[in-house]
Amino acid sequence: MAVPKFIKGRKFAPSRTPPRTESDMASSASGRGGGFLLPAAVAAFVVLAAAVVQARGSSAAPCVPRVFSFGDSLADTGNFPFLYGNDSREPALRPPYGETFFRRATGRFSDGRLIVDFIADTMGLPFVRPYLSGRTAEDFASGANFAVGGAMALGPDFFRGRGVPMGDRMHLGIEMKWFHDLLDLLCPGNRTDCMGMINQSLILVGEIGGNDYNIPLLSRVPFEKIRTFTPSVVNKISSTITELIGLGAKTLLVPGNLPIGCVPNYLMIFKSDKKEDYEPETGCLRWMNEFSEYHNRLLVDELEKLRKLHSGVSIIYADYYGAAMEVYRSPKQFGIEHPLEACCGGGGPYGVSMIARCGYGEYKVCDEPQKYGSWDGFHPSESAYKGIAIGLLRGTYTQPSIATTISSCPQLIELGSSIEYKVLYDL
Repeated sequence: MAVPKFIKGRKFAPSRTPPRTESDMASSASGRGGGFLLPAAVAAFVVLAAAVVQARGSSAAPCVPRVFSFGDSLADTGNFPFLYGNDSREPALRPPYGETFFRRATGRFSDGRLIVDFIADTMGLPFVRPYLSGRTAEDFASGANFAVGGAMALGPDFFRGRGVPMGDRMHLGIEMKWFHDLLDLLCPGNRTDCMGMINQSLILVGEIGGNDYNIPLLSRVPFEKIRTFTPSVVNKISSTITELIGLGAKTLLVPGNLPIGCVPNYLMIFKSDKKEDYEPETGCLRWMNEFSEYHNRLLVDELEKLRKLHSGVSIIYADYYGAAMEVYRSPKQFGIEHPLEACCGGGGPYGVSMIARCGYGEYKVCDEPQKYGSWDGFHPSESAYKGIAIGLLRGTYTQPSIATTISSCPQLIELGSSIEYKVLYDL
């Protein structure tokens, strides 16, 4: 697939940061990876925008009273600055991050909103408050987000025990400890008082697990060894779901992994001269996407086992991979002209380079971020996140459909029944 030239945009003077290494990229990844719009795409985005406006402008109760979210940089709405706010090496703590929607850096690893933001909006709720930004029970009246950029599913001891160098890192176990601490704040003296509240909440368990692969990949751990981590990653997600159900959770949304073979930095690092290494439809790396699909298959199988054990609980699989591949296969339907390029980065064929990255070195920022599939080479742009969110909220890429599971939500019903919206996926 031919990669379009990097659009010349704003250029920034070099920082004093030393040249980029793959180790730096591991940190960045773990920090965690005007176009012509066809009428169907216009309709799709209009329907989502209308649903958000309806949710915000309505005096009716939200579709769910609270959203709780766990995960990594794909879901972090602002915990990262509270942990690393004094670390000048972290570009997500300063502009140009956040420039598209918030007009300031919020700790989100993108130019604007994330999938969890679109979900909360559509549900009629405010953006989910980062857990570390709250102090009182009132602060968490609409839920809390425990996701942190750089978080892993497994703790560092898992990797150290397998010979993979790993410093201390955030992981799902710590996020769950924060959740328990929040329950003590919300229901002091009697944790069971919180069960009714958790019953009614939507809980997002991820995306999580991507960094369990990103960091070893960028540290050049043999791929065959990385593949052996997947059952343990999935088991950790499963045990977390089981723990949440034990606390009262009745509706859980569990995302799979994104197609990492479409990540610009991986396309640069693992560049191949073999045509068969690339998907002809998208230009993404085939073997990396096949690995994402492997993780997702194991996760889907595990979720089915959990459904049989907990028949009264709605466990919804969020197919981030499938929804994202819609964007990569038909980018112009989403207003994206450069699906495999980073808007903010060091230039080069995929908008990235080894000597500069978004926020470091002599980096560039494109003039129209909405036309790019990637923001910084590892994380999707707001436009890509919006396209993925549309697929999820309509129900096309959730099993069972979120639109039918949360049946009291008129915004979701409108998305699911929109004829114009369905046309988008028939093209």
